[in-house]
Amino acid sequence: MPDRIVRHDEIDWIEPDWPVPASIRAISTMRHGGVSAAPWASLNLGDHVGDDSQHVAHNRAELIRAAEIPAEPHWLRQVHGCDVVETQQVQGGCDADAACSFQSNEVCVVMTADCLPVLICDRSGTMVAAAHAGWRGLCDGVLEAAIAKLDSPAENLMAWLGPAISQQAFEVGEEVRDAFIARDSSAQEAFIQNQQGRWMADIYQLARQRLESAGVADIYGGNYCTFTEESDFFSYRRDGITGRMASMIWIES
Repeated sequence: MPDRIVRHDEIDWIEPDWPVPASIRAISTMRHGGVSAAPWASLNLGDHVGDDSQHVAHNRAELIRAAEIPAEPHWLRQVHGCDVVETQQVQGGCDADAACSFQSNEVCVVMTADCLPVLICDRSGTMVAAAHAGWRGLCDGVLEAAIAKLDSPAENLMAWLGPAISQQAFEVGEEVRDAFIARDSSAQEAFIQNQQGRWMADIYQLARQRLESAGVADIYGGNYCTFTEESDFFSYRRDGITGRMASMIWIES
């Protein structure tokens, strides 16, 4: 089954199609419905990309209202690293690329515009995590760090891969391919050469490989391309100056 696209008061978001417990809620935003002007039009949720701060605050507030998010999400200052924090540690933002929670109504969130958002929960609906997996963080182990922070047998976890750049648009250098293969030789399967001999990386496949190696077998999503689906998603590689989507997950009370 495909993910569900929801529109409420002109704001669009994706609700993942995955067999989570009833207590788990997850969404991933699209670019429609906010008040930001070009080049951040229109539902930009990033406060670090040059957009008017009042527009960003308005967009965030309208999303919270429309999607019935139970509390202000715990926004991170993402640095393409592997640090994972519990939501209670996030006070006014902190430098980290993943967040987890074991409490109800604590909203884990990551922002992306080509990088891969990964949402994780357990089968019992008692723990959640959101990870920002750009190629550096993915290669260095941000997903494994998030799994370790949850401190649950990996076979009890499931993951959803949100909107990211697809292989057809993700050209990388030889050093990126070498870095992944140095960590896991099977990563070579996620790279192909285009007609110009340049490497094209499948960030979805790389994430699946890392999750599976960590013991997570139930993996969903991975069906979007932020670069080519211009009307629906922001893309840093396509546009340079642009907005950010948010992918978030929480346990409902």
